[in-house]
Amino acid sequence: MSLFGTSAGFGTGGTGVFGSTTTDSHNPMKDVEVTSPPDDSISCLAFSPPTMPGNFLIGGSWANDVRCWEVQDNGQTVPKAQQMHTGPVLDACWSDDGSKVFTASCDKTAKMWDLNSNQAMQIAQHDGPIKAIHWIKAPNYSCVMTGSWDKTLKFWDTRSPNPMMSLPMPERCYCADVVYPMAVVATAERGLIVYQLENQPSEFRRIDSPLKHQHRCVAIFKDKQNKPTGFALGSIEGRVAIHYINPPNPAKDNFTFKCHRSNGTNTTTPQDIYAVNAISFHPVHGTLATVGSDGRFSFWDKDARTKLKTSEQLDQPITACCFNHNGNIFAYASSYDWSKTPSFRQTPGPIHGSGCNVHGPIKGAYPTWH
Repeated sequence: MSLFGTSAGFGTGGTGVFGSTTTDSHNPMKDVEVTSPPDDSISCLAFSPPTMPGNFLIGGSWANDVRCWEVQDNGQTVPKAQQMHTGPVLDACWSDDGSKVFTASCDKTAKMWDLNSNQAMQIAQHDGPIKAIHWIKAPNYSCVMTGSWDKTLKFWDTRSPNPMMSLPMPERCYCADVVYPMAVVATAERGLIVYQLENQPSEFRRIDSPLKHQHRCVAIFKDKQNKPTGFALGSIEGRVAIHYINPPNPAKDNFTFKCHRSNGTNTTTPQDIYAVNAISFHPVHGTLATVGSDGRFSFWDKDARTKLKTSEQLDQPITACCFNHNGNIFAYASSYDWSKTPSFRQTPGPIHGSGCNVHGPIKGAYPTWH
C-alpha cells in the first residue's frame, strides 16, 4: 500500500519555490511557506528519518491536529494527510523506519499514526496532558517514551494498553529529548534528569540547573564518535546552557550564553528578553539553531562559542524548528506563543495566521541567505 493509503491530503496543491517574491514581515527572508498550515499555533515540527526516501515534515498544533507535508527537491510542499486529537497536540515524533508518527496531546493521550494505512490509534494514557513523546529503538527493545504534567515518565510497547515502565518525576515534564542510549527531561521548578536507556530505562543523574529561569526546550548533542555526550537547554530568559554529562573540566567545558534579546543594555537602555522556544542540532556539522519569541532564529557554533548567523525578524514568535536528516533543509514555525497574553493573539489567515516556513538549501555549517 502506498504511503498515506488513499488519503487525498488536505489543502490545495503545492506552494511556491525557494526565493518567492513576497516581502511581508511575516516572511522577510522569502523562505518557502508550507501549504495549508494549521489554523492555530504550531507546537512542534519533525522531519522524517534517513531511512525514508524523500523529506516529509510533520507539525502538531493547538488546533488539535498533526499534519504531514512532502517537501520536494524543488522547494514545493505538498500536503499529504492529517490526524486529529481532542486537545492541542504538544509534541510529535517519527519511528526509526519512518512508517509511523507518534503524537502527544493535552487530551492526556498519545497516538500512533500508521502512515501506510493512514489510521491512528491510541497507545498511551496519562492523568495529565502529555508534553513530550519520543521513539526509542534499543538493541533489545523498542518503545515510546511519554513525559506528562502528571509528573510521570512512561514507556510503552505499542501493542499493549499498559506501560512497560513508569518512572516518577519530582515535577511536571516541560521538555525532553532522546538520543539512544540517553534521555534528558527538563521539568517545572528547573528540574533536570538524565536517564540511561540500555537494557531498560533508568534514572542516571539529577543535575542542578545551570539556568536561573523556567526551562523551555532541550536538545541532546553528540561527540565525534556520534555518541550522545551532552545537551543544550533553553529557558524563558533568553539564555542557553551547554552541558556535558562527563566533561574533563566541568567549570571550563560547561557554559551558558545569552540569545534572543534586543540590542539594549540593562543600564542605559531597557533590554527586551525573549524565551528560547526550541533548539535543534545540525545532523552533520553539530552546529545548533535556536528560535525565540523575538521572531528570529539564530545559528551557533558551540565548540567555537560563536554566533554564525541571525535571521531577519518575523512579525510573530517562532515556536518550533528542525533540520531534515542530512541538514540541507531547516524548517521553522511562526505563530503566537502566548507570551504577551491572549489580547495579542492575531487572527489566523494567509499572512498573520500560524505559518510554517522551509529555509534552504543549506550549505556548510549554516544556511546561505537569499
